[in-house]
Amino acid sequence: PNGPPCPVCARPCASLRLLPCLHSLCAPCLRRLGPLGEAGRAAASSSSLSVLCPVCDAEVSLPPGGVGQLTPDYLALSRDGGEQEAEDPVAAGCDLCADGAAIRRCLTCGAYLCLFCCQAHRRQKKTASHTLTELENVKDCSQAGKPLFCPSHPTEELRLFCEQCDHPVCRDCLVDRHRQHAYDFTSNVIHRHGNALRELLKSTQQHMGALEGVLSQIDDMGSAIRSRAEAVATEICLFASGYVKAIEEHRDRLLKQLEDLKVQKENLLHLQKAQLQQLLLDMRTGMEFTERLLTSGSNLEILITKGVVASRLAKLNSIAYNTHPSVDDRIQFSPQERAGQCCGYEVFGAILNKVVDPARCTLHGEDLHSARQNQLTGFTLLCNDTMGERMGRGGEAVQVTITHNDKKDCAVKPTVCDNGDGTYRISYSPEEPGLYAVCIYVKGQHVQGSPFTLTVKKFREHQGVFHCCTFCSSGGQKAARCACGGTMPGGYQGCGHGHKGHPGCPHWSCCGQVKESSECLGGPASDTSQRSLLRTVAL
Repeated sequence: PNGPPCPVCARPCASLRLLPCLHSLCAPCLRRLGPLGEAGRAAASSSSLSVLCPVCDAEVSLPPGGVGQLTPDYLALSRDGGEQEAEDPVAAGCDLCADGAAIRRCLTCGAYLCLFCCQAHRRQKKTASHTLTELENVKDCSQAGKPLFCPSHPTEELRLFCEQCDHPVCRDCLVDRHRQHAYDFTSNVIHRHGNALRELLKSTQQHMGALEGVLSQIDDMGSAIRSRAEAVATEICLFASGYVKAIEEHRDRLLKQLEDLKVQKENLLHLQKAQLQQLLLDMRTGMEFTERLLTSGSNLEILITKGVVASRLAKLNSIAYNTHPSVDDRIQFSPQERAGQCCGYEVFGAILNKVVDPARCTLHGEDLHSARQNQLTGFTLLCNDTMGERMGRGGEAVQVTITHNDKKDCAVKPTVCDNGDGTYRISYSPEEPGLYAVCIYVKGQHVQGSPFTLTVKKFREHQGVFHCCTFCSSGGQKAARCACGGTMPGGYQGCGHGHKGHPGCPHWSCCGQVKESSECLGGPASDTSQRSLLRTVAL
């Protein structure tokens, strides 16, 4: 049989069918595709069947009708026909006189014409407006302009497009299965559907550019990891060169750990790279197919194939992928780290990050040992390593307990905030006054200064008024006083703006504090002063 070769069996086939992954196979190869595992065999009896494409190993779903319902690959068939004509252009004869060799082709009626018939074609009134082109110009245009006939009505040409079924139809189809469906001529809808495919193609091209950039980053990161691993290996060799058999054995062990770490990182990069390369290959296949369809396919070919093409491109565009390498090149070697015993000798050096030392961790805060009832307060924990240096990173297991000494069932639930730089903010709000025992653990061990005693006192509320001055808040009463100690001429016992003793800003009348959300510092007031302050508050 004539036709393009099947990519699996390499046999010419005149009825290639297009899979959802945009690879076309012949019918025998399609029938040989088996379902995927036990789940696939179970799905074989249902409405859909999933198979693996033998070309790209992509999992694709067959339509409910099976292989026969797959879209024919008209583009491959027409491309093969165009190649056969290109191999023997003289073999095509004139379709009108059947005597001369065809030198041109009418793109309007699809007829091959000799020189004499071309001239007659232009002179006749009915065909004078037809477009003629040289045969060399239509070598790669497949069957552009040739009619395609309805599979259900072989004598009827596909000239209409059913909007409801999203498929080309003939006139007989409109009075049969597509009755009362919205339809239009293929020449009227090709622009809309072609533009939709072009938009999907543009989005796919953008994703391909991003994928190529990520793959380039992965290659660079692989080189950086190898370079870093070589540098660390050199450091390890220099450190181990001054030791004897025990140190040499320890060195070999370190190099083995480094190799395992490098292999682990490279394997993760290789896995990510393989996945992205496969995605890029799938996108390139879809892009090339779509470009050929839009540039070489006829209107009907685009309309017939656009459903499966759009589905494939949309599926590829929806696949999520990481835009950065999945691992980094942080590989560190610490020669001062204790590594235990090797052949009876204590050795140092390990491939790891800094290790926190709870005994060197310190606590910082203004009111570390005192707090007020129902007031949010806290302190800061600074984590250091075994050398007393700041860790510079977070992630440590920090545990804090705050328990009342007299009421064992009274405990405060603190909040530990990891700042990510080796410091941790511990916040709490005690509800009961008294003495508390505060314990801070890092990796299950007490830090420096833990445990310590915390004293919680009652919060004294202000009994006065927060005012600008006594004269204003009391309405000009001479007997009203203020704890700031300010006075005014004329027998006024309270403070006033710009007069002696006024703090120059709003303050509390009961204690003189200038901060509104503060604790009252005033002592027990006498009856006379209390009456005066209460009077001020009332006013």
